Amino acid sequence: MAGLPDGCVPHLDALGPRGAYRTRVPQAVTDVTGAEVARLSLVPPVFVTRALAALRRAKPVPAAGLDAMLAAAAHAFASDTAGGLGVREYESLVSRTSGTPLPVVRASTEGTARFVRRARSSAEQGRPVGAVTDRRDAAVRQGGAVWARRGDVFAVNASGNHPGVHRLWLEALALGYRVAVRPSRREPFTPHRLVAALRGAGMPDDRLVLLPTDHAGADALVRGADRAVVYGGDDVVARYAHDPRVLPQGPGRTKILVTADTDWREYLDVIVASVADEGGTACVNATAVLVEGDPVPLAEALAARLSALPGLPPQDERAVLPVQPLERARALSSHLRAVAEGTQALLGGEGIAEDLGDGSAVLRPAVHLVSRADAVQLRTELPFPCVWVAPWSRADGIAPLRDTLVLSALTSDGTLVDKLLAEPTIANVYLGGYPTYWMAPGVPHDGYLSDFLMRGKAVIGSL
Repeated sequence: MAGLPDGCVPHLDALGPRGAYRTRVPQAVTDVTGAEVARLSLVPPVFVTRALAALRRAKPVPAAGLDAMLAAAAHAFASDTAGGLGVREYESLVSRTSGTPLPVVRASTEGTARFVRRARSSAEQGRPVGAVTDRRDAAVRQGGAVWARRGDVFAVNASGNHPGVHRLWLEALALGYRVAVRPSRREPFTPHRLVAALRGAGMPDDRLVLLPTDHAGADALVRGADRAVVYGGDDVVARYAHDPRVLPQGPGRTKILVTADTDWREYLDVIVASVADEGGTACVNATAVLVEGDPVPLAEALAARLSALPGLPPQDERAVLPVQPLERARALSSHLRAVAEGTQALLGGEGIAEDLGDGSAVLRPAVHLVSRADAVQLRTELPFPCVWVAPWSRADGIAPLRDTLVLSALTSDGTLVDKLLAEPTIANVYLGGYPTYWMAPGVPHDGYLSDFLMRGKAVIGSL
């Protein structure tokens, strides 16, 4: 790895409320071939508990100067050495360990820096128009609302599928929460770099901590915070469904709907990109396409385009597909075959693991036709470009489109769009030629995070 002596691997310390903390027996971080590329200090649950107590004692980050601090941190994250790694070293490590294509990681670096710079203004977008941020505001003297936090400490139990997952919690920091991040052991480099960049820009250590830890430590983290966001599958969503302190971030089950009044050929590039860009690993990648009319021509065209994508190691400049350790890739391939039983495989039916000969394998795309809009396969989301194509009719209604993070509606039917917007379980609706992975600072991802973190309090009078 460029910039490091032969035989030397970087050590990612825990970043506690009193500074960096290094354990005597760190855990090895390996890449997709099984080679050790870094060492990570894991802290025990008692360290987590004490860190949360320190965060609770600390005051919020002052609003004055916050934008300048965020701008400096954004620059450091995207351009400088942070956490002991240069930006190119960081990107290479993320690609090698997560299997995310290097071009995707590089694009995410710039995207994350943009979210850092705009974290405060993005958080403000969720503030109700009738609320102010300070009780001293003249607007509340005769009666009004003050926007207030629901707690002091926000915890993040992060995933490692894409570097972009760490953009969300920046808004909590900007809203005055003290933040504790538990990184994924698969890809700890992005949160480590982000926390280091923020601290280097002036963020006090006792306002923002990075706590690599085991499952017991993660339980202590979520249990000890006032509010928490937790990433995972359906089991995680079910576990925290009735805990108002926890915001579960589960499968996206992002979909595309093409109605009969739209020529899908005009949008094929967008459909392919929605499935495969970002390596097909993000919750906002499309995993189902529903077509009013005959879905076969679209499915065949989609399969032809996806089949041409090259299989390359993740750190290759031309890589576009994700890579996993060989055994993990083969297990995913077997799982797909089991899930896809009874469907028609247009791509990926013979397996999706392309052995690279170094202990890793490319996860190649898969396209399957299903016979019904309510087919159970449409709820299956896998960490590579895997899409289920189904017929849809007006008689099927909205039901097959529910439980969707992003729904891209390729239609000219305004009445249908109104119904989609009114459906509570569809989080976002994109119209026209926008890929499902489109995001921007200030635009809600799964609602505004501030809906979960803040509330309006009635205030009248002055002091």
